Amino acid sequence: MRGPHNIVRLIRTAGTFERTGAMDVVLDQLNAPRELRIAARVLGWPFRWLGFKGDPDLPPVTRAITALGPSYIKFGQILSTRPDFVGGDLALQLRILQDKLPPFPTAQARAMIERDLDLSLDTLFSEFSEPVAAASIAQVHQARMAVDGRKVAVKVLRPGIARAFRRDIDAFYLGARVIEFLSPAARRLRPMDVVAHFDETVQQELDLRTEAAAAGEFAANTARDEGFTVPKVDWNLSSRAVMTLEWAEGIQMADLDAIDAAGHDRVDLSERVIAMFLRHALRDGYFHADMHQGNLKVAPNGDIVALDFGIMGRLDEYTRRVYAEILMGFIRKDYKRVAEVHFEAGYVPADRDVDLFAQALRSVGEPIFGMDASRISMGRLLAYLFEVTERFGMETRTELILLQRTMVVVEGVARTLNPHMNLWTAARPEVERYIRENLGPKAFARDMAKTAQVLARFGPHLPNAVEDALRRPDRAEIAQSRTRRAADRVGPAGWFIAGLLTATLIIGAAAAF
Repeated sequence: MRGPHNIVRLIRTAGTFERTGAMDVVLDQLNAPRELRIAARVLGWPFRWLGFKGDPDLPPVTRAITALGPSYIKFGQILSTRPDFVGGDLALQLRILQDKLPPFPTAQARAMIERDLDLSLDTLFSEFSEPVAAASIAQVHQARMAVDGRKVAVKVLRPGIARAFRRDIDAFYLGARVIEFLSPAARRLRPMDVVAHFDETVQQELDLRTEAAAAGEFAANTARDEGFTVPKVDWNLSSRAVMTLEWAEGIQMADLDAIDAAGHDRVDLSERVIAMFLRHALRDGYFHADMHQGNLKVAPNGDIVALDFGIMGRLDEYTRRVYAEILMGFIRKDYKRVAEVHFEAGYVPADRDVDLFAQALRSVGEPIFGMDASRISMGRLLAYLFEVTERFGMETRTELILLQRTMVVVEGVARTLNPHMNLWTAARPEVERYIRENLGPKAFARDMAKTAQVLARFGPHLPNAVEDALRRPDRAEIAQSRTRRAADRVGPAGWFIAGLLTATLIIGAAAAF
């Protein structure tokens, strides 16, 4: 769908941002260079009459994005996960974007369900409500099963939404190319990668089977977590355009008066929100990456109920260990260790000074920890941290940015429940538990067992591999490279085995000559 329409869409976007007053806010937040400011004015000012007016009661950026439609609202929400790219203040504005749009007709939703499931709605449900929620990609209806009377939530994609998103994503790619061309400094933040991440996220959300799978995996991981619940997926009534979940009774996490009236302990809820997020991120490497108040309920029994699984985060085992050590280093004020972990993980170029980096991290941590517990802010810590890592040449790590952004959101939810909640006190038990189980002797033994399993699978091929490596020196390099990659997958103990294998190759070569 690439073509002239992308330029027209870009001009109209610039015109809308100019007309709503959002252009100045965005350019200032991005610290845009002169060339980019000129290009934005050329695209925006002469064509402001083409731009949408939007709701004048909203802040400028929110007003512009909301006026431009579903694709821009979703893109704004994704950008709120990248404070490194848009700046902390703008990320905060984008985070509160209301993903609420006028619903499409219920008759149209019913027709889509019947077409996608190839079943009559009247035989499936004894009740089917008007929309109870409508967002940029889909809307939700409450229904009652005809067979057993269970209440379920039925999520249905908006008609034509895939084509609409495809058209706008092409325009976003064009915009990213313009930014990279006009602002070499912005290339470190990889605008094209940001749009590609948005593209990938949206493509997953446009197939509700993917979200259903995410809900199923998340439910399986958290099944034994007391005080936390994920609604079950009804796979028989789920497809590409339809997803059916059990209905989750409860109070929206934002309704503090109702939570108090129901007798729930807000202090306990605030600590449990933090603990559960860290447990899922560290223990499972799979976490809910959109845990704002609209996606959380408090069940009648006090359980926290998670909803909407369109944006999930995933961390590999090595990244989890790095993140836990960084977090624990800040908790213990061991800035030298935090710096060393950044260097060991390759996050900071090896030619930088580790002591200077540790000193810079101290300048980040000490002001935060000197505050009263009610004023300690993970958001402020991360804002300072981004400044320091940029100064030391650290490249953007998308998986860590999503994790950190989610932690900021979760902290905000917890602080709403309990303004005096101490984030570090709530986080410490989960982080210490993870470190105890994954960075000590038990973890080393587990890594050795994984390494042994890998070697057992490839053991029969080792003699031929050594012989081939000895015959051709370039193959030896390839074999060592593959060994290194395998070692990375099996953890620190894998490097010990990798060393033995490399030594075997070297000794074998020496013996041959």
